[in-house]
Amino acid sequence: MIGVQGVMSRISELKTQLGIAPTTTGTAGTATATGTSTTSGTSFANALAGATAGPTSPGVTGQAVVDSAKKYLGTKYVFGSTDPAKGLDCSALVQRAYKDLGIDLPRNSKQQAQAGTKVDGLANAEPGDILAFDKPVDHVAIYVGNNKMIAAPKPGDHVKIQSVYETPTHIRRVVGTSDAAGATAVTGANGAKGANAAAAAAAVRPASLQNSSSLAGVPYADMFVKAGAKYGVSPKLLAAVAKVESGYNPKAVSKVGAQGLMQLMPATARGLGVDDAFDPKQAINGAAKLLSSHLKEFKSVPLALAAYNAGGGNVHKYGGIPPFAETQAYVPKVQKALAALG
Repeated sequence: MIGVQGVMSRISELKTQLGIAPTTTGTAGTATATGTSTTSGTSFANALAGATAGPTSPGVTGQAVVDSAKKYLGTKYVFGSTDPAKGLDCSALVQRAYKDLGIDLPRNSKQQAQAGTKVDGLANAEPGDILAFDKPVDHVAIYVGNNKMIAAPKPGDHVKIQSVYETPTHIRRVVGTSDAAGATAVTGANGAKGANAAAAAAAVRPASLQNSSSLAGVPYADMFVKAGAKYGVSPKLLAAVAKVESGYNPKAVSKVGAQGLMQLMPATARGLGVDDAFDPKQAINGAAKLLSSHLKEFKSVPLALAAYNAGGGNVHKYGGIPPFAETQAYVPKVQKALAALG
């Protein structure tokens, strides 16, 4: 490829590496608690200017990146995998954390170590910055603050928060750091406002921001919405749990005695103030209360689901999703059901 087309291709490549929006001219179970357009002239000039720009999403904060990455705490390390249901490697974690906020980053760690703008030294690092290690770069993580980072460390391990164990060779800042008070829309690399960030936060967003129309056709939709609003849990998450737990059957009983729509164990139900686990309204409210507690404790949807299935004690004991076959299968099942709800 030569001439303008060749230069444009290179600019597009650079912009992807820098996380800059491209310039376009066209259209474009049983639970224990119970988871190529042609461009020329002005467009060419704009593209060239854009390719040398700095951080591109000032509406997205570094803390939002950290929170996005925390959703994957407990996900096992699998080299080459970009599917959290199967596992993630270090650069896939970084890529997904940003992608969930609508920001596109390159796939490999070497390219990610060139994204955004340079930060001089760990003392100047802020939450959400990318930390890269070794020469050539072979590992990346997301800075959390206080000399901590969230990373997918190595085979046999899982996504976790750990100390910054050595001096990073590169520190890169991709997003702005100022909080936009009250803002719910952000602009990512694809130029779409709100939708991408909202999708990333859907499972933990206060239910009052959603409505029953988003659960059209789902049994007990109004109950999920009301319980979600009361306890600050996404009604879609509650519906997804019910789908996996009982298939929306309020009379379901598991082989170990879990009962009702949300498959609450009798002792757990009593502790949640649920007198009748077979009553859909009581069961949904009990499950919402329990999930709300787990989400606040673990600040991660996968870990909250793991706690719902295997108990919070086991999540703490194993430092992530417990190595139980049922729980390992349960979390992605609920995540899949949640995704199916939009």
